[in-house]
Amino acid sequence: MIELRVYLPIHDLQPQFAAWLSTPVRARGYPPFAGQHSLIIEVAPALSIHRIADLALKKAPDLEPGLLFTERQFGLLELHSGDAAEIEAAGRAILDGIGAKAADQHAPRIVLHDIITDLSDQHAIILNRSRDGSMLVPGASLLICEMVPALFACVAVNEAERAAPHAVIVDVQMMGVSGRVFMSGTEQEMELARDAITQTLQSINGRVPHE
Repeated sequence: MIELRVYLPIHDLQPQFAAWLSTPVRARGYPPFAGQHSLIIEVAPALSIHRIADLALKKAPDLEPGLLFTERQFGLLELHSGDAAEIEAAGRAILDGIGAKAADQHAPRIVLHDIITDLSDQHAIILNRSRDGSMLVPGASLLICEMVPALFACVAVNEAERAAPHAVIVDVQMMGVSGRVFMSGTEQEMELARDAITQTLQSINGRVPHE
């Protein structure tokens, strides 16, 4: 049995998020670019992600895999293309191949969101030492958001950037037990980003897993 944990189409990758996703730390395969479309899948057991990759790439061989990774319990796959129809075809092939539907995924849940205004210099320094995105500047407002499953951080930050395009992506953590988004800018921009994340995740159908 293959458990579908996350089935996440992301349309029109935003510039900052695409750049972050294209870094060598993330894109171990082909880097995506702004304006492309992405499909991100998480399954268990971890090695079953190779069956997912096989189903997708045989159906749409021109798709570019950016990430194919197995962690302790789960397997992750990111595919992207400039053609949304290719993404949709690959998604249908994956779901048909494992006998699942998109709503079988885990429903996303926000664990925490908070906006910290007028960030202190010492706080900015310690966060900058571990970030994967842009520099955090003292005095800015900082949005922090945590959600489960972790991969939903990807669509969360993409839609937050769409809603507040001048906000800065400081870090995105998309693997592990929970996902985390760090963004900075004005307080108004952080409110727009927070609301976009909340609305996006609430709009995604899924099942509530048994604890």
